[in-house]
Amino acid sequence: MEIKKRILILTADAGFGHRSAANAILEALEEKYANSVEVEIVNPLDEPSTPAFLRDSQSDYDNYIRNVPELYQLGYQASDNPIPTILLEQSLVVLMNETMREVFRRHKPDVVISTYPSYQSPVSSFFSTKKHRAPFYTVVTDLSTVHRLWFHRKVTGCLVPNKLVADLAMSYGLPPEKIAITGIPVSPAIANEKRDKNAIRKELGWKPDIPTILAVGSKRVDRLIDALNVINHFGGGLQVAVVAGKDQTLYHEITQFDWHIPAYVYDFVENMPALMKASDLLICKAGGLIVTESLASGLPMMLIEVIPGQETGNAEYVTAYGAADMAQSPVEILEMLSHLMRDDRTLLKKRAINAQMLGLPQSAYAVAEILWKACESNQFQKASQQSRNSHHLEIN
Repeated sequence: MEIKKRILILTADAGFGHRSAANAILEALEEKYANSVEVEIVNPLDEPSTPAFLRDSQSDYDNYIRNVPELYQLGYQASDNPIPTILLEQSLVVLMNETMREVFRRHKPDVVISTYPSYQSPVSSFFSTKKHRAPFYTVVTDLSTVHRLWFHRKVTGCLVPNKLVADLAMSYGLPPEKIAITGIPVSPAIANEKRDKNAIRKELGWKPDIPTILAVGSKRVDRLIDALNVINHFGGGLQVAVVAGKDQTLYHEITQFDWHIPAYVYDFVENMPALMKASDLLICKAGGLIVTESLASGLPMMLIEVIPGQETGNAEYVTAYGAADMAQSPVEILEMLSHLMRDDRTLLKKRAINAQMLGLPQSAYAVAEILWKACESNQFQKASQQSRNSHHLEIN
């Protein structure tokens, strides 16, 4: 019986994107290599040996973003420089050494991949001093403005979303042979959803043949209510689906709306790819994962919020290529919606074509293939090492 290769995915829960990328990689690996691999997702920040303030940084992320975004931006920009990054990496090595030792003792992976930037230096340091080593990859989950903490020279490979980030990685000292453009991993369900919009709408209970807006919120999206008020009073035969993203306050407020158009309200969904494929326009903030999923679905966007720092680049990227528009006030939302919907939605259709051209719906499969090849290569290296060790013992 073939022994399955162990692939360990390291992630975190500071926002939805890192975990979503990890889930997408797991789904692709299990679909393609289920008989040959055993995949686990672990959040080292949740380990008991991780210092409490690092564990709490995940929940503190929401508070910083919502209450003091300017302070978050200042910290992001200040740390994204060579000396602060080196100091931060050295601190993470010390603070997470025990955690990484325990994680690798427990899981004994053949290959490791991280969807979170804070793990590169602790993992690389651990592998350099311990007998247990494995190919180690990182997958970048933002489209343009990427913190240099993502780019650690000792990783086996750095998987990036596009040429822009590949060039950035090289400018920070990563050799070209360690860089692969895969796209940000998105759910394989996006690539596998082949039905037309009306077929999906029928399954969801939505109306067919009507312009459909998907609005996605969370605790980090403050302007969604403004956008929904505009849509609700816009007219023009629209319908809207709203996902509150587990924000109970937002969900309750939306359910109390006096809706003038067909509206479908969800607290949380697990079939986001289907909702995206059934929609004509997405209203959201500029998070790396939701933007990437939208591109992979060929779904144009109206971005109503941008977290200063990493999301700035996401917004600049998709607007520069004509796949999205920015609208950060009720007046701007109304104006943009009018432009998109007039003349038989000519501009909206153009945005959809641009989104489809940028999208990489097969991205998770590309990452899965790299990890599988690393498993095979690592097995060969281990066998060669064991053979050399055995030969050395016989001689002596």
